[in-house]
Amino acid sequence: MNDKTSPLRLPPEEAGRLMRLATYASVSVAAVLILAKFAAWTQSGSVSLLASLVDSTLDALASLVNLFAVRHSLSPADREHRFGHGKAEALAALGQAALISASAVFLLYESVGRLLSPVEIQSYQSAVWVIVLAIAMTLGLLGFQRYVIQRTDSTAIKADALHYRSDLLVNTSVLLALALSYWGWPGFDALFALLIALYILYSAWEIVRGAFDHLMDRELPDSERQDILLIATSQSGVRGVHDLRTRRSGTDTFMQMHIELDDDLQLLQAHTIAEQVEAAVLAAFPGAEVIIHLDPLSVVGDDVRRH
Repeated sequence: MNDKTSPLRLPPEEAGRLMRLATYASVSVAAVLILAKFAAWTQSGSVSLLASLVDSTLDALASLVNLFAVRHSLSPADREHRFGHGKAEALAALGQAALISASAVFLLYESVGRLLSPVEIQSYQSAVWVIVLAIAMTLGLLGFQRYVIQRTDSTAIKADALHYRSDLLVNTSVLLALALSYWGWPGFDALFALLIALYILYSAWEIVRGAFDHLMDRELPDSERQDILLIATSQSGVRGVHDLRTRRSGTDTFMQMHIELDDDLQLLQAHTIAEQVEAAVLAAFPGAEVIIHLDPLSVVGDDVRRH
């Protein structure tokens, strides 16, 4: 088993609880930072601080979208959605990317204007203290989000963590820009805001790419597929496995496979082997939905077996 590349998988109920906590923490941090940065920006007039304020405002909106999306994605399957509501996470990630891109365009406009017409920063002390607070709170949130991602592999929390990582870069850049402006280079305030805007656009693209993989039912990572094959083929009576198909939807994992069995087995014996394979797979992937098709060994062609 490749534990270095696979998340520490939890049962869906525990994963859902962690995901909800992560969304509550994200919204709370964003709300505190918006109030603090707005107060500091009105005193300083720093465009790089404005960039950070806009970024935090978009974080709050994106985190609210995440909160509702995660709650919806964790809803149990119903008659209209037999496979659950997990793809709501990917849709939320696309919404986050749109909001993040809009903030980046606004920052590009503001930073270019300030480069052409520089404005002196009025108050450095309040701006610096707010940015230090933002860095500390963001580091704490990222630590918790990393813990949740390792245990849930949530697409929505990954998207949230991605733009909070960009926030960390934003806030560090703002701190450097304020220092350079204080030392007599005011143009760096607008220049750093411009660079931040470009980085935010790149972050939005990363979110979009991950969301599309989720919506298009991308296979599980190769390491996890190898784990599944190893588990299945190691069960007594299994002569081979082919046509393994996998996908993930929110916290739910779906997999299908054909296992190859000896021709002369009775139906009850074959069924028992399939149940053993399913139980072994579920031990490694709690809460997964596993569908197993039984094939007599003699009817499986070499080309299928190799596949």
